[in-house]
Formats: sequence, C-alpha cells, structure tokens
Amino acid sequence: EVQLVESGGGLAQPGGSLSLSCAASGFTFSSRWMYWVRQAPGKGLEWVSSISAGGGGTYYLDSVKGRFTISRDNAKNTLYLRLNSLKTEDTAMYYCAKDSRGLSRGQGTQVTVSS
Repeated sequence: EVQLVESGGGLAQPGGSLSLSCAASGFTFSSRWMYWVRQAPGKGLEWVSSISAGGGGTYYLDSVKGRFTISRDNAKNTLYLRLNSLKTEDTAMYYCAKDSRGLSRGQGTQVTVSS
C-alpha cells in the first residue's frame, strides 16, 4: 500500500521559514520523481516543485523560485521542502505526491502565513 505522510506545517509570519517532510512507503521511492503540490483555500491543486529520482534535477513554480528548496533522502525514503521568505499567498495545504497533478498524494500538512 502506497503511503505518503507529510509533516512540518504550521503558522509562520511573513518572511519566516518552515520545513516540510514527507515519509514515503509502499513503492520504490528511489526510482521515482517526486512532487510537492498545494491547495489554497477555495482554489484547485497547484504544482509547486519537482525533483528527479536521484535528486539532481529540481524544478519550481515561478512564484516560489529562490524561496523554496526541494530535496530528498533516498536512504530514508523521505522528501523535503524548505520554505523561506514566506508570503501570505503561500498559505495552503501542502501535499507530497507521486505525480505532478497530485492525484496520488498524502493527507497534507497545513501552512499558514500570517502576521
């Protein structure tokens, strides 16, 4: 059974930082590209970032480029997303996913950016 379990969300002030983690199991994590997607209140799912199977290729939504960093530890079957210089518009439920559309995703972790 595929499981993706996110953690690390919370409340941050504008300009602050958070670190998200996603523990993966039930599939060969090290052979798959992985993704972070998010869903803001009242909006659809939005792709945020991708990372290649080996971790050497990373891609970002333009609005988070330079602020967010995706990484992975294949030995620990864990995906990460470091969120820096947070903005109020980053407020959303964040999901790790096996596909870029988020069809196979975890339960999510809430990120709220507010002063």
